[in-house]
Amino acid sequence: MKQKLFKHFHPYSPFLFPETTKLIVGTLPPPRFTTKELKEGDVDFCYGSRDGQLWPILNKIFELNLNFETTSEAVVERKKFLRNRNIGICDIVESAEREKVDASDLGMQNIQLRNILKCLQEYPKIHTLLFTGGNSKNGPEYFFRRQLKENGLYLEVISNIVPRIHQFNFSDFSEIRSQGNLPRIIKTVSLTAPSGAANRAIGSLESYKTLKQSNPNFTTFDFRVLQYERFF
Repeated sequence: MKQKLFKHFHPYSPFLFPETTKLIVGTLPPPRFTTKELKEGDVDFCYGSRDGQLWPILNKIFELNLNFETTSEAVVERKKFLRNRNIGICDIVESAEREKVDASDLGMQNIQLRNILKCLQEYPKIHTLLFTGGNSKNGPEYFFRRQLKENGLYLEVISNIVPRIHQFNFSDFSEIRSQGNLPRIIKTVSLTAPSGAANRAIGSLESYKTLKQSNPNFTTFDFRVLQYERFF
């Protein structure tokens, strides 16, 4: 008998508004956010997992004094911060199917993507995409590169040092080019994923080893804070 697949769909609509200049792009929150079986300490919003580090990182950088609890107040706090900083969120995966019910990107099958290029067209002030992960299979940059290629666009390397930085000319997008618009260069930054799974990768980086050697109390969380601070 064929195993029934878990339908993992994104529980949150893109968080976008006309003033958006930077866009956070990930994949999917853990399945419990889809089924609304949240754990104590989860926040019912994008990147709200109590195990995730995006909001703790931003909380540290901007001294936000956020609440980490399953309340409407915690959601409002995060939306207010994003609006104040002109930061939007549009994860690239709309839905996927899974044999194993977990948050692994590699475990996703029959993936349906959101059209990030359409978002860029509809919100013309966006100039930076912040990927919460790199170009590994089924990661946000991996899927975005696919969307670019399908539309004759490609990323140009700006920096190959983690976090890797690229750019592309969105004016070359067919629907934009036909309108004769001025060049619009969009930067992409592939941040180290704000999840525990990326800690091993951080530990192997020479930059992390150097900082750890000079300060034995330096952690992978501290490393992310330093990295994210440059781009948020």
